[in-house]
Amino acid sequence: MKNKSLIFSYFLLFGFLVSMYGYGMGVKQTKASSSEQTTTHKTVGILQYVSHPALDTIKEGVIEGLKKGGYTEGDNLTIRFQNGQTDQSKLATMSEQLVNNKADVLVGIATPAAQALANTTSTIPIVLGAVTDPVSAKLVASLKEPGGNITGVSDKAPINAQFELAQTLLPKAKTVGILYSSAEDNSKYQVEEATKIAEALGYTVKKYAVPSTNEISQTVQVMSEAVDFIYVPLDNTIANAMASVVAQANKTKTPIIPSVDTMVEQGGLATVGINQKELGIKTGEMVAAILNGKSNPATTPVYTFSSGDIIVNTKQAELLGINIPDDILEKATIEGDE
Repeated sequence: MKNKSLIFSYFLLFGFLVSMYGYGMGVKQTKASSSEQTTTHKTVGILQYVSHPALDTIKEGVIEGLKKGGYTEGDNLTIRFQNGQTDQSKLATMSEQLVNNKADVLVGIATPAAQALANTTSTIPIVLGAVTDPVSAKLVASLKEPGGNITGVSDKAPINAQFELAQTLLPKAKTVGILYSSAEDNSKYQVEEATKIAEALGYTVKKYAVPSTNEISQTVQVMSEAVDFIYVPLDNTIANAMASVVAQANKTKTPIIPSVDTMVEQGGLATVGINQKELGIKTGEMVAAILNGKSNPATTPVYTFSSGDIIVNTKQAELLGINIPDDILEKATIEGDE
C-alpha cells in the first residue's frame, strides 16, 4: 500500500511539473507574441510639398511623435521621404512610388501633398500634417467623422487673434494687404476668412495674389506703398520666399503679421500661431496609433488646436520702430533677441 501511495504521489508530482512547464512555455509564447506585435517592422511614407522652415519643422515633429508612439527609424521603422518642391507632377509620381513601396501609413505635409496621396490610394491610411481645411480640400467628409482612409492634424490658425494682436501693436494702421498664392486652395480659403475678420475690425483690405515665387518681390514692392501692414496666411509659396518678402518690406518699413511662428523667426513682426513642432509631434502620434491598430482614420476626428502662442520678433520691432507693450512681451515667445 505504501508503495502504491508513493507511486501515486510521484505521478501527481510529475503531472504538476508537466503542467507548470506547459504553463511557463505558454507565458513565454504569449510574451513573445506580444513582443512581436509591438516590434513588427513598419514603413511610413512621408510626402512633403516643399522645403521651408515651417514644413521642415513639422517633419521633424512627425519623426519625434512616431518615436513617442514606439516607432524608431532604423529599429522597427523605415521612413520613405519625398519632397515635391511645389511641382505637382512630381507630387503625383512620388505618391505612386510611396504607395508601390507598400507603406503601412502615408503622411501628407501640406494640402497639395495630401491631395496627391489621396488621389493615389483610397486604402492605405493617410495622416494629414498641416492641412488648414481638409473638408474644403475634399480630403475628409467632416472633421469629426472623416469617413474614409484619411485623418490628421489641421494647422488652422487663430486668424481673429492675429488681427487683434495687429491692432494692439499697430494702432494707427488702417489698411492691410493680404499676400498669398493664387495656386493654393488652402490659401484662398484663409484669405476669405481673413478678409471678413479684418473688415469687421474696421480695416480696409487689399488682396495681392501671386502665381509663383517669381512675382513675389515685385508684388511686395507695390503693396508696401499702398498698405499699413502685410498679412500672410498659411501659404507654402510665400513661406518658401519669406526672406524675399521681408527684404522688400523692410525697405519701406512695412510690418508683416504672418500666421506661422517660423515666419516670425524669419523677419515677421509677430503672430498668434500654432507651434509647428507640436503640430508635427501630434501628427506622428496619430500615425503610431494607426500602426498599433488603436486608431481607424474613418472614425478618428481631425485634430485641431484650441489656442495658439504669441510670438514676437523684438529685433524686427526695433528695426521698424515699433514698441511692444510689456504685457505682450510677458506672455510671448521672443524671437530675434540676441
